[in-house]
Formats: sequence, C-alpha cells, structure tokens
Amino acid sequence: MLTLEMIQDAQKALKGIARKTPLDAAPKIGENIYIKAENLQLTGAFKLRGAYNKIRSLTKEEASHGVIACSAGNHAQGIALSATKLGIKSIICMPAGAPISKVEATKNYGAEVVLVPGVYDDAAREADRLAKEHGYTFAHPFNDPYVMAGQGTIGLEILEQLPEVDQVVCPIGGGGLISGIALAIKSLKPSCKVIGVQAATVPSMYESCKAGKIVTVPDGETLADGIHVLTPGNMTFEMCQKYVDEIVTVTEDEIAAAILALVEGQKTVAEGAGATPVAACMFGKVDTSNKKTVCVVSGGNVDVTTLSRIITKGLTKSGRIAEITTKVADKPGNLIQVLQVVSDCGANILSVNHEREAKNSDVGACLVTMVLETRNEEHVAQIEDALRAKGYSLQD
Repeated sequence: MLTLEMIQDAQKALKGIARKTPLDAAPKIGENIYIKAENLQLTGAFKLRGAYNKIRSLTKEEASHGVIACSAGNHAQGIALSATKLGIKSIICMPAGAPISKVEATKNYGAEVVLVPGVYDDAAREADRLAKEHGYTFAHPFNDPYVMAGQGTIGLEILEQLPEVDQVVCPIGGGGLISGIALAIKSLKPSCKVIGVQAATVPSMYESCKAGKIVTVPDGETLADGIHVLTPGNMTFEMCQKYVDEIVTVTEDEIAAAILALVEGQKTVAEGAGATPVAACMFGKVDTSNKKTVCVVSGGNVDVTTLSRIITKGLTKSGRIAEITTKVADKPGNLIQVLQVVSDCGANILSVNHEREAKNSDVGACLVTMVLETRNEEHVAQIEDALRAKGYSLQD
C-alpha cells in the first residue's frame, strides 16, 4: 500500500523531470483562495508525476515488453513522455471521444494510440485485453501505489509552499490524485482538511463513499473529461474513505464559470477537471471563510475548439450573457420600444429574434427573444424588472 516514504522517494526521483509548479493567491476568485497550478506542469497536467514514478519502477523484464495504459488524455501523455524518456515502448488506449488535442499530443510524445469506442471504462477493458494478449505491462492511471505516490508529491509541495494551509480542494476521477495528496497532507499536517470534487453528472467516488462500497454510476456528459470515470479503483476508494474529509459535486455550468474565472482572474487556462475545485469554492460547495484554501488546478489541456463554447456557458452562468423573451404587440414601433428599455438599463444587445408566427404567440402579438451582454445576475434582474414595469410579459 501507499506510504509517505514512497511519496518522498517519488519526489526525489522527479527532480529534473517534473516541475515544481507555482502556488499563488487568487484574490479575484475569492478571499483565502490559492491556486496550485498543475496546468503549468510538463504535458499540461499533473499526470506526469505518477506516470514517471510508475515507469521508473518497472523491472527490466517488464520494461522490455513495453507498457500499455488507458486514459482520457492526461495520463496518456504522462506515460508516453515518461516511456519515451526511458526508452520504453508505449501503447495508449483512449476513448474515441477524447479531445483531439490530447490524442495528437500523446502521439507526439511517442506513443502508439488505440482509439476505443465509448468512455474511459471501455478503454480500460481494451487495454487489459491487449496487455494479456501481447504481454504488455499495464500502467493503471490511478489504482496503483506508484502512480498515487507520484501524484502525492503535489501534497508535499503544497506544504512547502504554504505551510499555513487549512484545506486542499482536489478533483476526483478515479481517485489517484487525491489519494496521494491526502496521504501526504494527513501524514504531515493532520489538521488540514482534504476535500474532493466531482462532476455531478458522473459522481462515482461521491456515490461510492456515500454507499460505503464501490459503485458504478450511469454514464453522463461532462466538460470535465479528465475525471469522467464511472467506477473508482479499490485502492483509491480505500484511501478516500480513510483520508478524505468530504466529497462535493459541481454542475456543468459551475465548471464553465470556473474556467472563465481562471482565464479572467488568473490569466490561466484550465480544463474542465482542473476547474472543478475552483467551481466548488466559487459556488459555496466548500466553506473558504477564514480558511487558507488551495485549489489543485490539475490540468490545462482543454480543446481550443470547445473553449469558446465553454466560455459562453460560463458567461451565461455568471450573468454576463442573458437571453430574455417577451411578448410584444405586433404593431409598428413596438420592437424599438422594447429595445429602448434594454438600452436604458445599460445592456448591450448581441442579437434579436422576432417571431411573428410563433406557436406560443397570441393573435396580434409576437415573441421577441434578445441575447444581451450584461454585467452580472443583478443586472439581468434589473432589466427584467424594468421590462415588467413597462407592462411586458416575460417568458420562461
């Protein structure tokens, strides 16, 4: 099983391989909040730590067969880079829906990529089959003590960089990251809380800890592809039960808003999984009052083709973009009057859709849908109140 000594040994082995990433205050996101920026790690995510520690632990015979891994992207890149550095062949099974940027990056680090239809769990089954068929050494992305030890070096760094830390908030997918960090933190500073965060659509560790046994959750869509795991590992489940104080969940809108907040407030790009701790703090899932709170931003490998959609979603969640629909009498000049009310409130109109033949329209009326650029949720409420005061009926 994982020990503090294993984590300390991994820290020595990773010198010159993995970066000691920055830990900075994030006052624009919240008082007492600090960011541990693993999105600035080599390969763009924390996974290099555990991957390299696992690969270096292989015997000569194991290494000679080559290594195989399954990953949504970040573990894949960590294994590929580590194996290439150590002169070992690597094969990575990835979900077919993994971001193209992660697939290409994995290939560029020297791995052979096998795309598997389905999600992480399907890729894991295929990797297990290929390992048995060809004799490859399987490098599990989270349910492995050497992998957990590598990830736990982040916990050691947090205590070195911010000794007065009161709580650490960390994403959970399979549980390897939080297992290593929690053991390191609890061994050296037991008073520090460790809190895990999962996407509400696929909360496998949350449900498992609640049930007191490992459960598999139904598949769901999430921006946090890096923690899209339906079944936790048995080792990581045991570690979470023993060392993690609490697990919370965040919605897709909250994740998007956190990505936006990191871009604007910290000038840094986080992927969905990496933004979940920030989302948990921003939306009151974690109490940060009078507690120095470190959010582990685990990675920054977001697909740029989806980033604009994520930002739009984040703007909507934070009240910076609003869509308002109202009924208007179908007479000349009435549309201008509606738009004038909005303009007087200081909103910028991005688009207007005027539906005369809409099925929800009364005879002699039409529906006007406006997409507005607004300041915040209070500003949206002010606009809605102004429209109602002028006699306009708003639609849900």
